[in-house]
Amino acid sequence: WDRERFTGIQLKDKVIGIIGLGRIGSGIAKRMQGMEMKTIGYDPYIPEDRFKQLRVEAADLDTLLRTSDYITMHTPLTKETTGMIGAEEIAKMKDGVIIINNSRGQMVVEQDLADALNSGKVACAGLDVVSTEPIRADNPLLKAKNCIITPHMSWGSRSSRQRIMDCTVENVRAFLAGQPQNVVNK
Repeated sequence: WDRERFTGIQLKDKVIGIIGLGRIGSGIAKRMQGMEMKTIGYDPYIPEDRFKQLRVEAADLDTLLRTSDYITMHTPLTKETTGMIGAEEIAKMKDGVIIINNSRGQMVVEQDLADALNSGKVACAGLDVVSTEPIRADNPLLKAKNCIITPHMSWGSRSSRQRIMDCTVENVRAFLAGQPQNVVNK
């Protein structure tokens, strides 16, 4: 029995890098404060004072990649985010980094991540998304070491689904009252 294989990791004083500090990324940042992790973030679309409110150190992407023990991604898929984590970016990361992608599978070059997992450069990855869903049988991450893939359902708890329904009802009510909320394109 390999006891070391099943020991935990102390998060205190580790560095978590959050890519994307919208609603979900901000929630992650708040939770990490309780873990006493140093929290850094990259999001070119939020103002500096928002970083301060969240107690997140603003960083450029290269700094985040170089200094984080954990990297978690929470951004929409855009031209800028498509393929933003590939071999070049992984090479900048600490050996043994842990990567979590909870946003869009196309943000990661999957073959590059699989290679990094198999070499040990990336210790493990937790992915709720892949580039093509449902996942194809030839996806290299299916055979990669230390890769946990869930079927794009981290939002799928009963309480999360209820919250989505409640938000939808409130959005319709506000719209009908002439006071739209959660407007994306003004």
